[in-house]
Amino acid sequence: MKRAIYFLISVIFLANANIFISKTQPGIDFETGIVFSGYNNVRIPGDEGTLFSMNGDLKANEKVFYRLRFNYTIGERHDISFLYAPLTVKSSGSKGTDILFEGVVFPAGTSIDGEYKFNSYRLTYRYDFIKKDAFELGMGFTAKIRDAKIALASGPVESVKTNVGFVPILNFRMLWNFKENLGVLVYGDALAAPQGRAEDILVALRYRLSDKLSLKGGYRILEGGADNDEVYNFTLFNYLLVGFSFNL
Repeated sequence: MKRAIYFLISVIFLANANIFISKTQPGIDFETGIVFSGYNNVRIPGDEGTLFSMNGDLKANEKVFYRLRFNYTIGERHDISFLYAPLTVKSSGSKGTDILFEGVVFPAGTSIDGEYKFNSYRLTYRYDFIKKDAFELGMGFTAKIRDAKIALASGPVESVKTNVGFVPILNFRMLWNFKENLGVLVYGDALAAPQGRAEDILVALRYRLSDKLSLKGGYRILEGGADNDEVYNFTLFNYLLVGFSFNL
């Protein structure tokens, strides 16, 4: 994680050393709404556990969510941001066959309560190489820390799998203002590798109320997972959201 942070800082300084004495614009971005589970397939351990669905065999509840991003625009084209994106979804139900999960067997037909946590902390640097009134386009890098947990419980019997890890991801942003104050915003982090994949992509309408305040509403998809001896887990979450951005 330290190497990734040092790399991002070095890229920013090398891009243009003089830019740090120019105008810096801090801001915040907030989102809230409802998140719905799509598929959430789990097998732990990945090579020996029982494959089951936390939104198939069990039924996942809808969840009110929020996300908070702090960002600094340096000069006109450089953007640094930190995202805090917590997510915990509860499930309940049963499976017609035994579930072997992290060394514990849950017998067939047993009533099970499940918990899926996927908190995300991200440090992002992006360079906007197109910056016009009607169109903006930029790309960068994100250093992501995931704090994940999958837990099953049935009465006094409980089994938990936790994981905290670092993931490097590509970042991108596109804004098309098809009217003076109204535009389409596409923003995301995404990367695929042999070890797994991760996509977190927003498509929204953005309305600018002033130079400091803009509103947005749209759809976000969060998808990805990993397949290895320790963990098999692939998930899809759908977000319906509203939010605002405010430049301080």
